[in-house]
Amino acid sequence: MSVVLIGGMDRLERQYVDEAERAGVSLRVFNTAKPGIAAKLKNVDAVVIFTNKVSHRARNEALSAAKANKIPVFMHHACGVCTLRECLKCMHIINHTGGMKDV
Repeated sequence: MSVVLIGGMDRLERQYVDEAERAGVSLRVFNTAKPGIAAKLKNVDAVVIFTNKVSHRARNEALSAAKANKIPVFMHHACGVCTLRECLKCMHIINHTGGMKDV
């Protein structure tokens, strides 16, 4: 599974990637708004946005790209490693049950 994380803290980037690897997920992290972020979201399975550590522009661009490509988006205000871990667990449950009805 390939996931993109938008936002978060620079100093935790390595921990985010390590946690995703433990969950069997390939994670790309964009801590800041970068030009052309929408093009980088086309081939991912999900997008996680940490809303307290991201600009409105980056958030809106990511949401638009995800909606256009029918990519699920998980938004959380907190930006800790535990938040990412819980989000990855939720994605795992959704993928293995076939939808949100059992979550």
